[in-house]
Amino acid sequence: MTKWVSALVLSVASMPVLAAEPVLFDWFEYKGHDAPFDAPVKPGQYRNPILAGFYPDPSIVRANDRYYLVNSTFTYFPGIPVFESRDLVHWTQVGNVIDRPTQLDFDGLNMSRGVFAPTIEYHDGTFYVLNTSVDAGGNFIATAKNPAGPWSDPIWLKTIDGIDPSLFFDGDKVYLINNDAPEGKPLYEGHRAIWMQQLDAKTLQPFGPRKVLINGGMDLSQKPIWIEGPHIYKRDGWYYLVCAEGGTSLQHSQVVARSRDIWGPYTPYEHNPILTQRDLPEDRVDAIGNAGHADLVEATDGTWWAVFLASRMYDRVHYNTGRETFLLPVEWKDGWPTILAHGKRIPQVADGPSFMQRGATQAPLSGNFTWRDDFDKPALDTTWLFARVPKTQWADLRTHAGKLAIAPGEGLDTLRNPTFLARRQQHLSFEASTAMTVPAEAGTEAGIAAFQNENYWYSIGAQRVGNGVTLTLRKRQKDATETLATATLPAGTKALKLKIEGDAGDYAFGYDAGHGWKWLKQDVDGTVLSTDVAGGFIGVTVGPYARQVESH
Repeated sequence: MTKWVSALVLSVASMPVLAAEPVLFDWFEYKGHDAPFDAPVKPGQYRNPILAGFYPDPSIVRANDRYYLVNSTFTYFPGIPVFESRDLVHWTQVGNVIDRPTQLDFDGLNMSRGVFAPTIEYHDGTFYVLNTSVDAGGNFIATAKNPAGPWSDPIWLKTIDGIDPSLFFDGDKVYLINNDAPEGKPLYEGHRAIWMQQLDAKTLQPFGPRKVLINGGMDLSQKPIWIEGPHIYKRDGWYYLVCAEGGTSLQHSQVVARSRDIWGPYTPYEHNPILTQRDLPEDRVDAIGNAGHADLVEATDGTWWAVFLASRMYDRVHYNTGRETFLLPVEWKDGWPTILAHGKRIPQVADGPSFMQRGATQAPLSGNFTWRDDFDKPALDTTWLFARVPKTQWADLRTHAGKLAIAPGEGLDTLRNPTFLARRQQHLSFEASTAMTVPAEAGTEAGIAAFQNENYWYSIGAQRVGNGVTLTLRKRQKDATETLATATLPAGTKALKLKIEGDAGDYAFGYDAGHGWKWLKQDVDGTVLSTDVAGGFIGVTVGPYARQVESH
């Protein structure tokens, strides 16, 4: 068991336990079968995205011969996963920066607040992760000697407002770069600036003058919006300031400027952006959009690579799998880094690094696969997430061997911690299923849910009502919950299987009470779960839940 899982088990085990009788789940299975993932991959090639599903805002660093990557998790817990790789393509999660309930608290926040775009750096034997905990503390640094953890508690940067902080080590000096409001009154909606200040390497606190490096974006006269996600790199005596621009939706892009002096002035690249998909036809098949928020890394063989976020879309604007992590090589042209030529599509199959491991699978982080949890391990798999930080020990693998016990608590619409265990939807075409024991108490409903946020979700759950068992499909949209379908099962029903199938914007919900699978309802509108409808910055998660309800 990894150190971070051990820490999580200990911290959760010390919490109070909910009093209601738990619901037992035998297994949970997830299958993905996207058509583009069936495309053949030749030796030496890899699939994009390298992290499929809700893995946004990637940041990467090389430490000796290994690579480490982190992503945003917003108000999910554990937060900020840390991945390790030897070849930039095959990744293993080794820890989380936020893995103790005492580190941050997200109660009262909607799901797209919390920990925004982290960056990871490595210097002189220490790993640094910088982050903005939006509406829950502000900007902070966490450190670790081992990327698997333990990570320090947040070291708060109380004098730094804005978002997206990163570090740049230059000799014996350390610089803090981030997005913040411009000097004076903003000239238009989305007018931001990139600021820089020195950082004390011992106290990890900024000092000295703070200066604007980029005002508004690469060309202020064009009123660029949301210049953010800044990183500085040094190559051949040039300092390169690489940022995202255009907002994190369809106009997203990556831009670069350079200077001989770290403090500037920075000259924009005349062929910006160096990455975007906004110049492609909207009606393209298997569209990938929202590309940007890149971080660059020099590999062990001297080649350069970029990780960045993008989204696999359907019907032009919808994406339920959120913003995902992609990988492409960086080509240096006339002293400038470029990721993708203008008008070129992001490839879903690409040539990998020369040192890429051959014959290894990218599953379960990319491609088509079946993933199953039989709940027969001493701790939850790293795949599972909680919506916000749990304050009670409601998910238990120890008291009922080979089963997950969920003590029913709050429902999916709470702004606290619903008793719902979440794993990412990683495919447009997928199936998620579980086997469970029907709740013994009339005041408990349990089942499986597809969850975008507290105001957009579907659930199919069973509850004892009178002399029978009622199966109910519910839909939450905005501030209203409605019942879409019900079925009555015999009172003697004790075991039940439930499943959710999705195909782009078409979802279906089924059950098996011992006599084979039946559909409770098909042709359910899945676009309700897409980010462009539900808002925010995350993707759909699926998983088992149990909640307390009023008895009938």
